Amino acid sequence: MNVLVRGTRLIAPYHDGIVGLFPEAAPIQVQGRDLLVLNHGLPETVMLRRFGFDVPAPVASQYDWAGGTPYQVQIKTVSLMTTERRAYVLNGMGTGKTKCTLWAYDYLRGLGLANKMLVVAKLSTLEFTWLKEVFETTPHLKAVILSGTKDRRLKRLAEDADIYIINHDGVQTVIKALETRPDIDTLVLDELATYRNGNTARTKMMRKFAIDKKWLWGLTGSPIPKGPEGAWGQCSIITPHTVPKYFKYWRDRVMDKDPFSQWGYTAKPDALDRVLEVMQPAVRYSLDDVTELPECIEHYIDVPLGSKQTKLYKEMKNNALAKVDTGEITAMNAGAVLSKLLQISCGWVYTRDGQVIALDADGRLELLEQCIDDAPHKVLVFVPFKHTLAGVSEFLTTQKIDHAVVSGDTPARERGEMFSDFQTTPKYRVLLAHPQCCAHGLTLTAADTVIWFAPVTSLEIYEQANARVRRIGQKHKQQVIHFQGTPAERKIYKLLAGHQDIQQRLLDMFAELSS
Repeated sequence: MNVLVRGTRLIAPYHDGIVGLFPEAAPIQVQGRDLLVLNHGLPETVMLRRFGFDVPAPVASQYDWAGGTPYQVQIKTVSLMTTERRAYVLNGMGTGKTKCTLWAYDYLRGLGLANKMLVVAKLSTLEFTWLKEVFETTPHLKAVILSGTKDRRLKRLAEDADIYIINHDGVQTVIKALETRPDIDTLVLDELATYRNGNTARTKMMRKFAIDKKWLWGLTGSPIPKGPEGAWGQCSIITPHTVPKYFKYWRDRVMDKDPFSQWGYTAKPDALDRVLEVMQPAVRYSLDDVTELPECIEHYIDVPLGSKQTKLYKEMKNNALAKVDTGEITAMNAGAVLSKLLQISCGWVYTRDGQVIALDADGRLELLEQCIDDAPHKVLVFVPFKHTLAGVSEFLTTQKIDHAVVSGDTPARERGEMFSDFQTTPKYRVLLAHPQCCAHGLTLTAADTVIWFAPVTSLEIYEQANARVRRIGQKHKQQVIHFQGTPAERKIYKLLAGHQDIQQRLLDMFAELSS
């Protein structure tokens, strides 16, 4: 049954139950029909829905979106988040889950229905995703990051802020202080699948901490990246009433014992349906559902550097700039210096004797895994150095991400088989490649996401590599994601976006990087 919205009021069919719950509802009669006029607020919306009425969420018509312009899928997402105390936001990458969360919280806070919010997220996203988005979307809200030593985290937690942002493993260090803060009544668990193992100390702690939160939202674009059994740990936090109390009974619902393995299990045919039943209430939109966006969207994601990377990059840059001033670095050899800066940015560096030194690129690798998990279909990952390819491949292997590696050393026949399998079969979730190997002629439309682990310095190779997913046969919107953690990377991407020849700008780049 539909309900009419008139400004901040609702006009609904007369119902004795509604009158009993909302005595201020005014009965009227229109053309012989008995109707009720009542406030279009959250309590009224929730109760009318329980009586079977189709009522839009008030946020859709009463919120100013902090001066922003939401997409339709974002309005629908925030509508769910503001009418359900506990909800799953399963939207895909690029749909704006972070922005939706801030809008939902800002709206509820404005009504006095939410106080302070704690965001628990991956370490690599605390500053460059969450803090940045708060500044851009809801700049009137104060947010602080709880990072560093325990004392520093506690000091920041004691500050009067609207939003506190902390990494998943950092919660344990300040959990006692958090438990004494009833004013933090809104909890957001970004990358909810982090809690897919319900028997870890981290999940058990969060299950206990989350139980009395007024608003609790779990965000993830890939809720079961390792299998349907992973839904139990997440549901035990967000909606414990939808799953069995013990993991064993959930596993028996969605998994069958593998007859060929003593310890293995395989998913039942209806496992995904069971997951869908328990991860409710939920909203799920993909990038294809965002009609306001162009067919190809480009993202530039800032990545934190490790301490070793930061130190080495600074030393290398300062040394290079000094040599530019003395004329030791010219246009002829500047490319080699830039290459070394990019190697440091990636996290693996060639030495003079041909050895490879691995730096602390954990943040970049963590972000890569997250983007791969969130991507709706297959993924192309471009890495500009062969030795970095090996390091990234080793990481993907440890994370059990099915992938193929293609470089100039890959034999032509083997390379062709990998391309064919990637494009035409379910094999390979990721094609990890040197961009020069994918620069011309290939059709790789099985992927709709391109990730640049670091930039390449050739405009032609960059454009041609991106074009592998933008060909006839592509059925989805595409994303090109650029990782950047250093001034060199940001400058190169800027030149590539402007279709400029980087090789002719090398010396100018060094001068600009000195600022």
